[in-house]
Amino acid sequence: MIKPQASWLLAGLLALPFAAQAAQYAGIQADKSSIAFGYKQMGVGMQGQFKKFSAKLDFDSAKPETAKAQLEVDLASIDTGSAEGNQQVAAKAWFNTKSFPQARFVATSVKAQGPNRYLVSGQLTIKGRVRPVSAVATLTPQGKNAYFDGAFQIKRADFAIGEGDWADFGTVANEIQIKFHLLANAK
Repeated sequence: MIKPQASWLLAGLLALPFAAQAAQYAGIQADKSSIAFGYKQMGVGMQGQFKKFSAKLDFDSAKPETAKAQLEVDLASIDTGSAEGNQQVAAKAWFNTKSFPQARFVATSVKAQGPNRYLVSGQLTIKGRVRPVSAVATLTPQGKNAYFDGAFQIKRADFAIGEGDWADFGTVANEIQIKFHLLANAK
């Protein structure tokens, strides 16, 4: 039979490996991070990325529910793979970057989904339209820092991306896959 003091000691020792894994992160290294997107144009898969973005992050893996995260993307920094494509998507019918220069995501909740996996939910704003989005983010330690990787899908019509002649989904699909790979700094 284990004595009460010994059971507390045993419980404490068993918890040590889990406590040692807890880490805190603040901010990201944008130059070592990426935000990419994929979509179909006339049935062909296309890829692109945003070259400029910033984030505010306060994340403690021991208390993920207290996390705070905000990401701002400079929409004019889009790279579709061609200068002509970049100019076209910056125009009024697509992102209208003159009136709406940034997209913004603000996390409203973070819930643990298993070891180093978190369901991040929040509000995404593009062209003044706000919609809820959720993504499962995987945390991968990288020395003292860590990568957060994940993906989610949006519908471009929900944000008025591709108006007028471009509103038809026969040329450019409505579904846009967003992927993120963010290097978070250790606190």
